Formats: sequence, structure tokens, C-alpha cells
Amino acid sequence: MLDIMQTLKKSINILIKVLPILSFTIPFLILYSLYPQSFETTWTGRTFYIFFLWLASLEVILNWEKLQTSKMNRLLSIRTITFIIALLLPTIYVVAANYYGINALVVDLSRKINVPFADLMPLSTEYLVLTVFFALIILLEYGIYCLMDFSVSILFLGIIGVIYTATYLYPFGKFWPFQILVPTTATLAANVLNLMGYETKMSFISDHPKYGSMTYLEISDSQGRFAMFGIAWACAGVESLLIYTVTILLFLKKIPVPWKHKAVYFVIGAIVTYLINILRIIAIVMISINQGDWMTFHDFYGQLFSITWIVSYPLIIIGSQALGRKIRHRKTGTPKVFGRSDEPKLEV
Repeated sequence: MLDIMQTLKKSINILIKVLPILSFTIPFLILYSLYPQSFETTWTGRTFYIFFLWLASLEVILNWEKLQTSKMNRLLSIRTITFIIALLLPTIYVVAANYYGINALVVDLSRKINVPFADLMPLSTEYLVLTVFFALIILLEYGIYCLMDFSVSILFLGIIGVIYTATYLYPFGKFWPFQILVPTTATLAANVLNLMGYETKMSFISDHPKYGSMTYLEISDSQGRFAMFGIAWACAGVESLLIYTVTILLFLKKIPVPWKHKAVYFVIGAIVTYLINILRIIAIVMISINQGDWMTFHDFYGQLFSITWIVSYPLIIIGSQALGRKIRHRKTGTPKVFGRSDEPKLEV
């Protein structure tokens, strides 16, 4: 009987630890049933929710022993009841937003204040609201000190909402602080395309009434095929660099390595993130020149390259550190504790 009770208690503790993730799985499934296409789009879509779940699950696994659920053991405590209500909030919001007029209200308010992309504001609002709910759930379950243990997933979701909001309020090149990086990115992409045999021409308009400051890249090949693209800050890698900076800084804060190593990790990752966005522009150009579906690549696969790298880079750092320790261990040898001195060493 005692073994059964211990097993039951252990199972309940495991369930409680994964409840924050489960509480978002249901609303995401509802959203997928309503807007399946949005989960196949990274730019102004919901594919980032999948990465959010991945990051949150990774943080639960990495902090498994540290996370304590003892505060949730009293079923009828005010804290537990509030926690249960918080778990339901993501689902309640998604249902209310899509079936009871909250999204329509957001669109109407956005149109009244002349938001250029008012019809898309419910999406950025959704990201921001779900970010607040996730932080609230973690706060109620583990306390304020454990918010840092989930800081990567919380800020990842939040910064996507902020980027989308900035894009809808100041579309194309109107948000000039982020647009500063665009000419450099376009120039590097044009230089690579020139090396590949394409002819490129760049132009710049600083005061377009609709698009603001935009850098235009014209490309042609030896067969007379032509393409022209206006490059805004989101396409130039600013979005990816923002997501990368938040994610990697929070990750580096957690790992016990010298600050010089952290600086090297950050710079290497930032360079790769930036280069991936240059390659993304080049890929879009080549797909367009060859009359392919460049918009699908622009809205999904191109963004997927950057985000896949960003969420994988911390794992690469962890793996490289483990490999480095193993190599140093092999070089120094394994000290013998048991057995005779003439026995062969067993290397692991």
C-alpha cells in the first residue's frame, strides 16, 4: 500500500511539473483546427508556438530536480485554486477571442487608431496575452525565483509578439531604428549574388509615403530573367538577431563558464545568425529568378532556418562543452581506484 501511495504521489508531481506545457497544448490545438495554415507560416504566423513548446519542455527537463511542486499539494488552498484557474486562462482566451468577439474588438480598436495592418493585430495580441499567462502560471506554481528558469521560453514568446506589433504598427521600412541594418545586409547579399554570376543593382528611397525607408535590390541573370525586391528590417535579419540575443543571453547566464567564453559564444552565434539571413535573401532571389514559389519560402522556410539555428545553438554549446570535457578526460587519464596496478585501464 505504501509503495502504491509513493508511486501515485510521484506521478502527481510529474503531472504538476508538465501542467504549464499541457495548458498551452489545448489552445494551440484549437487554433490549429481554426487556422491550420497559420502553423505553416513563420512570418506573421503561429509556427513559433511549436518552438515555444520545445523551449518550455527543454527548460522543464533541465530544471527537473530544481523545480519543487510542494506548494501545490494542498488541493483547496487559495494558491492551488488560483493556479488551476491560471491553467485554464490560455484556453479561455483562445475560445473567447475566436468565438466571442475579442479579436473583432481588437481589429475595430486598431482601425480607429489607424493601424496599417489592423486585421493582423489579433495575432500579435494573442502572442502577448499568452506570454503573460505563461509567466503567471510559472509564478503561481514555483514562485518568482523560478521565473528565470523559464525566462528563455517566456521572452521568446513575448519578443515574437513585440516584433509582430512593431511590424503592424510600422510596416515595411517605417521603423527606422531597425531599418539601419538593411543597407549593409542588402550589400552583402548583392556581393554574393555578383560572385554567383548575377547582375545586381541597389537603390534606396528614404521617404516613401507608404513604405518609409526601403532598400531595393534588382537582380538579373544571363538569360534575361529579372527580379526586384524591397528589403525591410524584418527581412534583413533584425528580427532573428533580436530573438537570438534574448535567447542566448539568458542561456549564457545559466551556464558556469568564464565570461570570455560567453562573449565568444555570443559573437559566433550572432555572426552565424546574421549570415543565415543573408543566405535567406539570396535563396529568395534565386527561387524568384527561377520562377519558383518564393513567397512560401519567405513566409515559412526562410524564417525556419534562422529559428532552427537559434534554438539549436544552446544545445550545440552544451554538446561542445561535454565533448571538450571528455577529450580533456582522455588526455589526463582516468585515476585508478580499484584493481591492481597492472590491470588494463577501461576508458569510457
